Amino acid sequence: MTGPADGDRRLDDYLASLDAQTVEDSETLIELMQRISGHQPKLWNVGTIGFGTYHYRYDTGREGDGHTIGFYPRNGKITVYLMDGTARHAALLADLGRHTETGYCVYIKRLSDVDLEVLEQIVRDSYAFVASKAQDGPIRGILWKAEPGDAS
Repeated sequence: MTGPADGDRRLDDYLASLDAQTVEDSETLIELMQRISGHQPKLWNVGTIGFGTYHYRYDTGREGDGHTIGFYPRNGKITVYLMDGTARHAALLADLGRHTETGYCVYIKRLSDVDLEVLEQIVRDSYAFVASKAQDGPIRGILWKAEPGDAS
């Protein structure tokens, strides 16, 4: 069984495998997401760094836990996960700076390419939305695929 110290070591080992710029950007994002969520970073799967958790249970019977906010740093690129989807943040994403996006992912090469204050607002809004949906029990649908008001 692994404890918190093992998790910290795994995170440190993962960060040490990245190039210097990605480590610097990751440290900035860790501080930002920790401040927003009030949670310590947790290494999920291969290299996703997540903050906070929520439980989901779909009508299909599938259930599990996900990180409320998080990002996946790799050499020369970072994926920021918005579990409520990028569509909810279209206006702010238009002002973010150089990035690409898909349903719930924002892809950034380096933080210097984007407006960090805009990114912080997007992440703050996403965290608040997902956390509010999770307050009353398991989330019943994929938030980023749901129509506004559908997922609970």
